[in-house]
Amino acid sequence: MAAISSHCVSNPSPHSSLLSSASSSTFFGDNSCLPGVSLAFTASPRSLRLRLSCQASSATFPTPSPVHAKEKSELKDFLHISDFDKATIMKILNRASEVKALIKSGERTYLPFKGQTMAMIFTKPSMRTRVSFETGFSLLGGHAIYLGPDDIQMGKREETRDVARVLSRYNDIIMARVFAHQDILDLAKYSSVPVVNGLTDYNHPCQIMADALTMIEHIGQLEGTKVIYVGDGNNIVHSWLLLASVIPFHFVCACPKGFEPDEKTVEKARLAGVSKIEITNDPKEAVRGADVVYSDVWASMGQKEEAAYRRQVFQGFQVDEALMKLAGPKAYFMHCLPAERGVEVTDGVIEAPNSIVFPQAENRMHAQNAIMLHLLGF
Repeated sequence: MAAISSHCVSNPSPHSSLLSSASSSTFFGDNSCLPGVSLAFTASPRSLRLRLSCQASSATFPTPSPVHAKEKSELKDFLHISDFDKATIMKILNRASEVKALIKSGERTYLPFKGQTMAMIFTKPSMRTRVSFETGFSLLGGHAIYLGPDDIQMGKREETRDVARVLSRYNDIIMARVFAHQDILDLAKYSSVPVVNGLTDYNHPCQIMADALTMIEHIGQLEGTKVIYVGDGNNIVHSWLLLASVIPFHFVCACPKGFEPDEKTVEKARLAGVSKIEITNDPKEAVRGADVVYSDVWASMGQKEEAAYRRQVFQGFQVDEALMKLAGPKAYFMHCLPAERGVEVTDGVIEAPNSIVFPQAENRMHAQNAIMLHLLGF
């Protein structure tokens, strides 16, 4: 379904890449390095601002089915990482780095979202998702509206297609954090403004974009790395698999038998022929030579009644100091948070010098800012 939206796009200029004259730590290719928080500028923050002009454009509603290459950079919504091609994903990550550096510099006059509003639908509560989206949108000049589980009761008090149509007439963009993946697909189908997937039971694309940004900052690249996920084959794993179908790296999911990720998603990643994909039940063997060891809670929201059972089944899958030692001294630890310390990860690992969980959490805001800038045409 096609939709027409009015939005702003950047004009080419000497400053269209915010950090084009920054130090060599800036990355503009697949294998070069992204700047970290302590990046030094060689130009004043004011000179880094983009020049913008408004134009109308049309985009096609994306579905989980394959999207033609030339359409992949023009999609209306951000629902699955694999909806986009490698160049677009890297462009968004690059923009995340640029805008992060701008915000860190103290610059507060770059306000592309001024006069725009975002509706944030939450059927699943969250600290990081709400604060990162609301703060990020505000820092860039916009106003975010929180709609909690009792405000809409989407699908119960009002049909999702009606919610999408109504919110589209009030807002410039919609973000939704929901349980059923079909809800986000329906929102995108019936909305005339961009829809961002803030999380579903199937995938969590904004989290993995933040993770990719964090890896580039600390390792210097995403491509060619080895990422080991230890735990439940959940929506985080699905998102890593979808990223692996676009960007080449080695991804391993080490999980107990019966808790493997969705078979169709694994097959999709393998058939893409881009990355090496492994599913194993042996975390000790899996972590050897890892660049990143990644974990998540064993019982996600909506599975808490299974928590005691899962703790028994997942014995041997805790990321502790011994497992990180097997991974090697260069391995970083990552976790999408919230963490149950002493369950899926020890306190010592999450507080260790090679733990990057808090830079990772911060990067939710910067990655999401870049996603919204892309969707709104900046």
